[in-house]
Parts: sequence; structure tokens; C-alpha cells
Amino acid sequence: MTKILIANRGEIAVRIIHACREMEIPAVVVYSEADRESLHVHLADEAVCIGPPSPLESYLNIDAVIEAAKSSGATMVHPGYGFLAENAAFAERCVAEGFVFLGPPAEAIRAMGDKVTSRTMMQAAGVPVVPGTQGSIEELDRVAKEAESIEPPLFVKAAAGGGGKGMRLVTEHGQLRAELESATREAAAAFGDGTVYVEKCVEQPRHIEFQVLADNHGNVVHLFERECSIQRRHQKLIEETPSTALSPEIRHKMGEAAVTAALTVGYRSAGTIEFLFDKDGSFYFLEMNTRIQVEHPVTEFTTGIDLVKWQIRIAQGEELSFQQEDLAQRGHSIECRIYAEDAANNFMPSSGRIHMLKEPYGPGVRNDSGIYEGYEISTYYDPILAKLVVHDENRELARKKMLTALENYVILGTRTSITFLRDLLCHEAFIKGDTYTDFIAKYMDGWKDDSGAPPDDVLIAAALAELHRKPGVAGGAAGTQAGMPTPWQTVGSWQVGTGR
Repeated sequence: MTKILIANRGEIAVRIIHACREMEIPAVVVYSEADRESLHVHLADEAVCIGPPSPLESYLNIDAVIEAAKSSGATMVHPGYGFLAENAAFAERCVAEGFVFLGPPAEAIRAMGDKVTSRTMMQAAGVPVVPGTQGSIEELDRVAKEAESIEPPLFVKAAAGGGGKGMRLVTEHGQLRAELESATREAAAAFGDGTVYVEKCVEQPRHIEFQVLADNHGNVVHLFERECSIQRRHQKLIEETPSTALSPEIRHKMGEAAVTAALTVGYRSAGTIEFLFDKDGSFYFLEMNTRIQVEHPVTEFTTGIDLVKWQIRIAQGEELSFQQEDLAQRGHSIECRIYAEDAANNFMPSSGRIHMLKEPYGPGVRNDSGIYEGYEISTYYDPILAKLVVHDENRELARKKMLTALENYVILGTRTSITFLRDLLCHEAFIKGDTYTDFIAKYMDGWKDDSGAPPDDVLIAAALAELHRKPGVAGGAAGTQAGMPTPWQTVGSWQVGTGR
């Protein structure tokens, strides 16, 4: 019997659980001591505690995850995103222990996880790459010398990097040596690999990625692009598809390049090829994410393809039931990431208990969430709470639908990105589709919450006061001793029948 262990937490674990339920596959989750009351633990068929709150002792502990898979009788392991999702050693270990890894082969993860190696492979395959150098931690002098031929501005990047770690902007060659040394130290501390390289800085680019699916029978397709240029600290806040910048001709070329990249590394499962898109229409390979992406729902909305289910089907040996010519984009989809953070204070993470939660709903509205009312937000993990996704006939209708959904999204007890996202979506540059990677720095720097909404503690007090006044609540009319309403008060004016 197939049983899937989900080696992750939060909204992505919940998302995978829903796919398992629809496919009638039992789902097992792992959790840390800090996540004992998390939503994914409550929803799963089984849950296994794998250690203390620290990720190194729990979600990043390969031995603990493997032991959980063994003890639960799982046959497959889904890594989600983050944590061990792009760890080649984990993928190898899963296979060695007899589990099916719901992702690509370890060789593909390893090749595409090293940015120097992947650049070399893409160049050989004819995929455009940003002009840059190649080097290693022992060869900083050579890297610096090679970089002298590249006109600033430049980026120093970590070969094993991600999330902006080990990345430095260099505006003149005289800064290069110091920034190389600094980036090397940060990369070694963050990834255990201090390898760095230098790349031409494409000024004011767009960040555009292509979703790919590859099966075990040699079939590879792309599911079109996602525009991911709205970022803070090199991490995405808003994603959408289609991109306002791509003509049909450029979309076709980038899609072909994405498929070539996947074929070059013998890819299987769902993956994403990321490109930088220049104002002149040029595009350059940036990296490959060898996992399901946070922003995969916008692709699902516009193509009708369930990417998580296809990850499972591919791992079970199924062949893709569609070819490239069968796929098309329908309408427009936008995703907003709902973070527990203070956008007015440099996006600092926020913690606390969710005292009130009201989630938006309606046609074309999807909310991938990992929270519930009463949930305690931990400081140990990434502050993403949910992903709000909408779909409509065109971009403007989707934008307005997202605004309505955000206005109806209430989370009390912690600071969130909701108000910031509303203001961003109303900015003239966003409305026009002028979305470049410097958007937040250019247009939203110094943003303050001018919505005039009362502070959370005032809203919470008002909600509690209103609840207190309702019949059946302690202090209100006709309540029970515990302060809870009786069943008759809950259902309304019903009477017990006599059966006659």
C-alpha cells in the first residue's frame, strides 16, 4: 500500500495532505516539539515527532526523518519546499533506505544546486546565461582577475546559495576582493560551501520562471511562466501569470530553453527554471529549483494541472497524459504571500497567538493556509502563514479580486503583510504591469500603514466584548455554567418532537 511521509510543515504540508486525500493515499507528517499543535499535525492520518524546535534537530535531521518514515510504514517521501527539499544527500538516503523520493534524481539536485556547475551545463546546452566567472574558494584571485573584464555593476554569488545568502552587489572593481571574501565567509556559514562566483548585474530585470514537468519516460513539458519580480530581501511576495512582459514569441523561446535545461540534467518530477529577463528582451538562466515551488498554485489555476498530484503520479511510474501542444494558459492568476512580519519595520518577523481569523472565499479564490484561530506562531521557522491566490479572465479583474480578498482577510494577534500587499496592488506601477525586481525599493521604501485601522489589541478587545454580550456566553443571558451556549441556543428555535 502506498503511504506518503511529508518531510515538511506549515501550508505546504497541508497542501500535500489535501492531494493525498483526493488520491486516497494515507499521509504521515513529521513535526518538531514546537509544532505539536500545528495544522498539518491535526490534518494528517499519522504524525511523528522528530525532535526539538531547532530545524537542525528536527526538520533538517535526515536520520530522524528517515526513522519516522520507517516507523510509520511510509513508502514514499515528499520533501515539500525548503528544509531538505533540495538536499541531494537526503534524496540519495531515501532511495537507499527503500523509499520513493517524490522529486528528481539526486544527481539532478546536485548538479542544479551548484550554481557554478549549472551555469557550465546550461552554457554547453545552449541555454543563455548571464556573463560571469567560474571559480572556487581557493581561487579568489583568479575570480577577481576574470571579473575585471566584466563591466560593473556585478553580483558576487554563492554557488550553493539561495534566499540572498552570500550575495553582494559590487559597483566598482575596487570593492570586489573585499566582497568576495565576505561572501565566501557567509556562504560557508550558511551552506557549508564557500564557493563563490561573479556575475554581471542585469540592471532592473524581471524575475521570470518556467514550470516544468518531466516523467520517467523521457517526456518533458513546460507549463508556462510565472512573473516573480515583486521581492523583498531577494524573496518573493507576489507572483502572477501570465507575465505582462512576454510576447508569444519570447514565451515560446523561454519555454523551449526551460525544457532543454530539464532534459540536460535528466530531470524528473516538478521543477522550475528561473530566468532574468532584461528590458531589451534578452533572458538568462539564473538557477533551477529542483522541487515544488511556493507559487505553484498560479500555474495550477491557469493550466488546470495539479502539480502535486503529478509529482506523485510520476513517482508511481505514470507517463504524462498531455503533450506541450495540449497545454494553454487560461485567464490570469495572482498569488500574495501572507507573512507574519512587520512591513513597516524592514519586514521583521512577527510572532504571537492568532486570536481571530477570517479567511476570504468565493469563486476564483484559493487560500493555501497552515494556520487556524488560536494557533501560536513560532519564531523558529519561516514566517509564511498562507498563500492567497485568485484567478479571473484578465489581469485587472484578477487584481481587483485580490484586493477584495485581502480586504476580507482578517488575522488578529500578529502583524501581517496584508495591508502592505493591498497598497502595493493599488500602486500605479503595478497596475501598469511595470514590475521589476527593484519595485519595493523604488516605490514602497519607507512604507507606513496609513489605513487608519485600530491596533490589533483594540480589535481583539472589541471582538471579545461582542462575544461576551452574546446570549449563552459567560456573563451574558442564559449561559451554561462553563460559559458555553447550550445546543438549543446554538441551533435556534427548535423543539423536540413527540414522534407522532
